[in-house]
Amino acid sequence: MYRSHNRWTSLGRIRLQPLDRVLSSVCLIGLGVVIVVSSIGFSQDGDARSREAEQRQRLVETVLKPGGIQSEAVLNAILATPRHEFVPPGLREQAYLDRALPIGEAQTISSPFIVALMTEVLQPKSTDKVLEIGTGSGYQAAVLSPLVDKVYTIEIVEPLAATTAKLLERLGYQNIVTKAGDGFQGWAEHAPFDKIIVTCSPDKPPQPLIDQLKEDGLMVIPVGTRYQQLLRVFRKQGDRLIPVYARPTLFVPMTGTAETQRKDAVDPKNPVIVNGDFEAESAENYIPGWYYEFGVELAKHANPTSGKQGKQYARFSSDHPGGPSMLLQGLPLDGRVVTKLRLSGQVKTVGVKPGSVWEEQPFVVLQFLDEHRNQIGYNWLGPFVGDRNWKKAEGIFSIPPASREAIVMIGLFGAVGAASFDNISIEVLERKSSKK
Repeated sequence: MYRSHNRWTSLGRIRLQPLDRVLSSVCLIGLGVVIVVSSIGFSQDGDARSREAEQRQRLVETVLKPGGIQSEAVLNAILATPRHEFVPPGLREQAYLDRALPIGEAQTISSPFIVALMTEVLQPKSTDKVLEIGTGSGYQAAVLSPLVDKVYTIEIVEPLAATTAKLLERLGYQNIVTKAGDGFQGWAEHAPFDKIIVTCSPDKPPQPLIDQLKEDGLMVIPVGTRYQQLLRVFRKQGDRLIPVYARPTLFVPMTGTAETQRKDAVDPKNPVIVNGDFEAESAENYIPGWYYEFGVELAKHANPTSGKQGKQYARFSSDHPGGPSMLLQGLPLDGRVVTKLRLSGQVKTVGVKPGSVWEEQPFVVLQFLDEHRNQIGYNWLGPFVGDRNWKKAEGIFSIPPASREAIVMIGLFGAVGAASFDNISIEVLERKSSKK
């Protein structure tokens, strides 16, 4: 059994240990957690404005460009948007890490990477009239503002909608129009729209949004089940949406009408990792079941062994210390019922060395989130360094009672070399009798 670690407290306060500093770059995409191990720090020189500009520049150079964002217009919009204004005052020191942050009302501000990605695939033009569903803190609308003619944005949480409207007005965003309401219904008064961007996930595109999109217009929307979603780009042709782009992702569910129509069900008493053996493939060139695909490829086993190894596995490689290289998967996990589980996987490494700091090494991580999607603890297997042939790593862990969801993470996490993973799984070992 490889060395494993169990770290959590019932109060959700985690003392700084080596991996904590890696996890300090966690990005919650809705529910989803994205670790981006970057060297973004806080300069001690210059005034606050120059320091924040420096942090935005580092974000672009160390995360967005390596992550594949190519549009100079989008990168410039990220550089020009003061993200620190869109997060709570107590979290401003984390504003330019590539992570989502809580903004109140059980909502989060999306990570800079996912905002940049959604903006880029939307293909914004200066003449566009855009509808955004899910205003949140207003950051996505603010990034779109200099790229389009007008942004109409809807937030279903009324207190958040009111607060954000005042913030956008204070910051001088004159081409953003806000309202509180159910985004499922769109905004017929101002339709049709050239583009529609949705920052919460229904099981399928709502019909009112389809109706309000112009012919040949684009819709960017995460669709799917509660924990298995694709960020889709659709182009409208006639009365149909034609899919033109797909990337695995994980967003909070669309509430209101969309939630009442949702048919998929989750079972937090019986968590399962999807495609942990990496045998499933997609014709659209993504790894099913997992999201945030940085620095990873599906590789073939040279001599697969029945029962131990299938035909393929996930292989991460990087020669850039601190670079993003990982896969993630969300799943339901109710700590009131599931009290103990086994986390395991097969791991192989070739020439792996820590990245810029010791903490940037390969791990298998299980992170716990409470009902408000706050991080309350985590377990991990590893680190895995040097040269290691295929070998099983496993650990038995207790579950925080406050846990309602979890994120499984595998990857290099900033290390250099090559690390391969297969047969990632969890097995429930103990359950508490409960009617909940």
